[in-house]
Amino acid sequence: MKAVILDGYRLNPGDLTWKGFSDLCTCEFHEFTALEDTIHRSSDAEVLITNKTVLSESIISQLPRLKYIGILATGYNVVDIEAARKRGIVVTNIPAYSTESVAQTVFAHLLNITQHVAHHANEVKKGRWSRNRDFCFWDTPLIALNGLTMGIIGLGHIGQMVATIAQSFGMKVIAFTSKPQEKLTPGISKVSLETLFQESDVLSLHCPLTKETDKVINEKNLALMKPSAILINTSRGGLIDEPALARALNEGKLFAAGVDVLSTEPPKEDNPLITAKNCYITPHYAWATKAARRKLMDIAVSNLKAFLEGYPQNNVAG
Repeated sequence: MKAVILDGYRLNPGDLTWKGFSDLCTCEFHEFTALEDTIHRSSDAEVLITNKTVLSESIISQLPRLKYIGILATGYNVVDIEAARKRGIVVTNIPAYSTESVAQTVFAHLLNITQHVAHHANEVKKGRWSRNRDFCFWDTPLIALNGLTMGIIGLGHIGQMVATIAQSFGMKVIAFTSKPQEKLTPGISKVSLETLFQESDVLSLHCPLTKETDKVINEKNLALMKPSAILINTSRGGLIDEPALARALNEGKLFAAGVDVLSTEPPKEDNPLITAKNCYITPHYAWATKAARRKLMDIAVSNLKAFLEGYPQNNVAG
């Protein structure tokens, strides 16, 4: 059986191995695949492995040998699932592989904003501590997390882990979630969206991008937040109305934001968040620790193996 990896660079830029796949199939590897090259590269494949390469209904209809699509991510919007289902093509995704890594990035952003470790380390190198009259030195507000309220939108695997870590810092946790209160971990309070915006000292986003959540961070909801509040987004860039957030930061209506995702990636140079006050942007790397990518690779291989053995797992087209 022939497998084509259409865009493997994101998962494996060279520090992992594709041996798990090559042990199962005859494999053809590509770091990236442009839209115009997709059909040519996929024409004789029975197995396609994709991360961001789009497999639309039009493309799928031109691949008569195709039996399996493995997506190297949790989200599966890059594949026309209905078109695959009509053809009986199995489509698998990778659930819950980066929970720990993304939660870690949430608190990397939060601790950067509240403690400014890199900034103060750089000031020490500049000699400012050496020239200081006192035994200690800081030139930004230092904010204790203990006693603050962490608000979370979405209590899936990542949101739940963020809640647990927040509680370990002594934070009160409130959440906007579809889960009933009795199903929540002790110490987490279910609240309305309006209450969440009003009461959160830190607001962390962990929900999918849907019609209901599109630009949930908008001018109206930002106006409900405390001027001292901090926003963290490691979920989806489309959850934020970026010009509205930039205005809130620049006008002092929100203290700071830490984001790992933007509406367009890579961002356009004129994205207003790039120059916004107290906005810290990382390049969509929360998922990408080596441990998380190794886990993703292992699950992707396991998905393909299960399919070949006749017992598909993580089939989102089933």
